[in-house]
Amino acid sequence: MAIERDLDYDATMRAVVQRVQRASVSVDGAIVGAIEQGLCVLVSAGHDDDAKDAAWIAAKIGGLRIFEDDAGKMNLDVATIGGGVLVISQFTLHGDVRKGKRPSFIASMRPQYARPLIDKVAALLRDSGLPVAEGVFAADMLVEIANDGPVTILLDSEKVF
Repeated sequence: MAIERDLDYDATMRAVVQRVQRASVSVDGAIVGAIEQGLCVLVSAGHDDDAKDAAWIAAKIGGLRIFEDDAGKMNLDVATIGGGVLVISQFTLHGDVRKGKRPSFIASMRPQYARPLIDKVAALLRDSGLPVAEGVFAADMLVEIANDGPVTILLDSEKVF
């Protein structure tokens, strides 16, 4: 699913996808979301993002063939291996440190608009039949992962990576 847009802004939906043996997220010492084998996904919405960006990110996450087949080749997606997805909002993915050493988050979408888009990503993954666990939007979270490989993929709805 391709998205056509002008590249006149640098605020796009972003995700860091990690292939994991297990992952969990805790708030105030209590686990609020956990998966076994699957994908831990950190997601951030940029100020110009919309439902199309969320759909693109969700489709890409669900379709990533980053799990090994019997020949040891990355050829299987998360559904094929019976894995789950842990979706965690992380606005800092839009941090810009090109100037100075303190990140600017001006490209991040305001929380009241970002939350529905992050929720949409999780809902679309769930609607595709995947088991989905989530963090708590805007909470101070502790994320624990066992990155498998390690395999880490960067996604951007404008494909700027």
